[in-house]
Amino acid sequence: MAIDRRREADGGGRPLPEENGSVPGAVGGGPAAAAAPPGPPPANVAGAEIQAVPVPPPPAACSPLLLDYDGSVLPFLGGLGGGYQRTLVLLTWVPALFIGFSKFSDSFLLDQPDFWCREADGQGNWSGSLAPSHANHSGNGSIFPPPGLPTPAGGNASECDCHEWHYRIRAGLVQNVVSKWDLVCDSAWKVHIAKFSLLVGLIFGHLITGCIADWVGRRPVLLFSVIFILIFGLTVALSVNVTMFSTLRFFEGFCLAGIVLSLYALRIELCPPGHRFMITMVASFIEMAGQFLMPGLAALCRDWQVLQAVIICPFLLMLLYWVIFPESLRWLMATQQFEASKELILQFTHKNRVNTESDIKGVVPELEKEIARRPKKVCIVKVVGTRNLWKNIVVLCVNSLTGYGIHHCFAKSMMGHEAKMAITHNFYADYYTMAGIALASCLAMCPVVGFLGRRGGLLLFMILTALASLLQLGLLNLIGKYSQLPDSGMSDSVKDKFSTAFSIVGMFSSHAVGSLSVFFCAEITPTVIR
Repeated sequence: MAIDRRREADGGGRPLPEENGSVPGAVGGGPAAAAAPPGPPPANVAGAEIQAVPVPPPPAACSPLLLDYDGSVLPFLGGLGGGYQRTLVLLTWVPALFIGFSKFSDSFLLDQPDFWCREADGQGNWSGSLAPSHANHSGNGSIFPPPGLPTPAGGNASECDCHEWHYRIRAGLVQNVVSKWDLVCDSAWKVHIAKFSLLVGLIFGHLITGCIADWVGRRPVLLFSVIFILIFGLTVALSVNVTMFSTLRFFEGFCLAGIVLSLYALRIELCPPGHRFMITMVASFIEMAGQFLMPGLAALCRDWQVLQAVIICPFLLMLLYWVIFPESLRWLMATQQFEASKELILQFTHKNRVNTESDIKGVVPELEKEIARRPKKVCIVKVVGTRNLWKNIVVLCVNSLTGYGIHHCFAKSMMGHEAKMAITHNFYADYYTMAGIALASCLAMCPVVGFLGRRGGLLLFMILTALASLLQLGLLNLIGKYSQLPDSGMSDSVKDKFSTAFSIVGMFSSHAVGSLSVFFCAEITPTVIR
């Protein structure tokens, strides 16, 4: 969308906002300097030999033609129709498959298997009076009650007093992290720490690498994230204990966040606003393809160390991105790095075979005039000085946090009721149910956003999430109250079925709320602090 700006002839007026609604800054001279009448400085009354120091003029505002990236620069390069731009977008899609493998690897590396104590004679006999048919009766897949819950003294303690455990892993592996280091009974809490470490690494990685990418560029952050995820990811497979595993998984998640964030920003900044959503959704579908293919990959690898290495090794291909993938031109223009921008524009025109004589608006000549300008980078804290931008960003960040957080709560509720109702106590059924709900949510987002727009679609999915949450809290309590009456005809199974249905609706809508909030926030945020 072209931005109509007026050029200041004397360069002393109010600074023009940057591309994509960047954070406005203060002008060097200020209003007082602009209002000063022109003319020679007044004579000094003390003597002619003392002269007043001349005040340097305020810096001239940047050309609005260069700041209007979507209206001037991108059409000159051929828009998204240019072959080079399409190749770069394709290169941002390919790693989404590897990212999907890494994000959902916890379901296989740390799955809680069925387990029992191996007898001293070396045979896999069941300890005590427990039979194999009892193995699936507890929610955590073991023959004992879930860890962390209060149990009668002496019962579970004696059963956990075992020197050698035998495992039956349901996730297609012969051995995983739990069976490698016997993370059962009193050590079961370490599994939750190991799962939590990847998530915490992703959170801190998004916060820190995002600020670094705004300061040094998307391409360096992408390269260093790839290098370090190879180091930490492959070292995870060589862990000697669960503490080392959890620590390295934190750094793996941190580097994974840098890759995800850099590719997300590059993908958005390559495209005009009208194509951003569909290109982002294609990347989401490819990432979910990695989620669907993960069980087959685990079945082929059989061992958790081999699986971890196979997940990380494809990132070796991304080392070539330093050679074939350029810096974001939109970011270079927004930060006024015009010398690098000129080189990149010439590279785009050469790759797309664009004739520079077709530059009707004069982007290249205008760029040569501004080539001596110093780069202008903005810190994220400056967004607080804006009137409405920081409020919108905070609201969308809270929306995404709420959406992803309540999605996890709905998932736990649904899986808990399914285990109680004994519908499908099967690892693959649970895994593909979660993946199918996420896929359905992404498929529904496409037409909804097409008809209602970003804001209307986000509002619709937020309403659905709120209704599912309120019905699960209010209606189920009412059903539970009447189910205890002798003549009500309601049973606990009816309550569980309603809870499962509301959980599915809640997972469907909350996944869309989180995804749309992140995308909407990326669109309204200026390029210099995206």
